[in-house]
Amino acid sequence: VQLQASGGGLVQPGGSLRLSCAASGFLFDNYAMAWFRQAPGKEREFLAIIIDSGEMTRYADSVKGRFTISRDNVRNTVYLQMNSLKTEDTAVYYCAGSWTYGSPRYDYWGQGTLVTVSS
Repeated sequence: VQLQASGGGLVQPGGSLRLSCAASGFLFDNYAMAWFRQAPGKEREFLAIIIDSGEMTRYADSVKGRFTISRDNVRNTVYLQMNSLKTEDTAVYYCAGSWTYGSPRYDYWGQGTLVTVSS
């Protein structure tokens, strides 16, 4: 099983980035997929989740209206489009897969990609 996150980097405040997470080794289209982040000295924070079919999503209040989660079940990839980025969005971003949408348990985790928002 592998979840390979990519797309992180340095961006100015107000800018945009799109993160990708390519999955392999499990039945991707049977899993809800989510994004989390962890900033230095802070706990891991849930950001967004998308159901296996892609028809339902949920967001944390901190990113609602700025971030969009989506998935491509042909490419076995989940995305996080991040707009209007703020300095407080600086963190390592992780993707994760859960057999059950809405469950607090995640079965698979990616290795993380660093996003730095700075002028």
